[in-house]
Amino acid sequence: MANSRGIEALKGTWSYSSNDNFDAFLKEFGVNKVLRTLAKTVKPRVIISEKDGKWGYRSESTLNTTAIEFTPGVEFKDKGHDGEEYTSTIRFENGIWVQTVNYKNGKQVSVERLINNQDQLQVNLQCGNVKAIEYYKRAA
Repeated sequence: MANSRGIEALKGTWSYSSNDNFDAFLKEFGVNKVLRTLAKTVKPRVIISEKDGKWGYRSESTLNTTAIEFTPGVEFKDKGHDGEEYTSTIRFENGIWVQTVNYKNGKQVSVERLINNQDQLQVNLQCGNVKAIEYYKRAA
């Protein structure tokens, strides 16, 4: 459940804390065992920003850095960590960042970002019937 601060509370810098069921999520998505094992070692830092209605999301780790800019409700194209192209739409609904990602391989991923009751950035992920959660704490 999101707290009452809503979307504005997502802005800032966040450090990876933990996850639940992430390996199963990656497996459902089609990530091979070697890359799933590598993914367990990555502790990304996430930066969420907004300026004049244009939002930014940046994920930084020792392996790579990815960034997107978007306008809520407007579909955009980008490439994933593996270079595969996708289309995505991000909407803000009741204090929750709701993202739908459609990959060319037919896979669809849904992502929800919210501030949970422990003031963490909680990222709910779903691919097929498999769900996972990532947790981030606000960076000092």
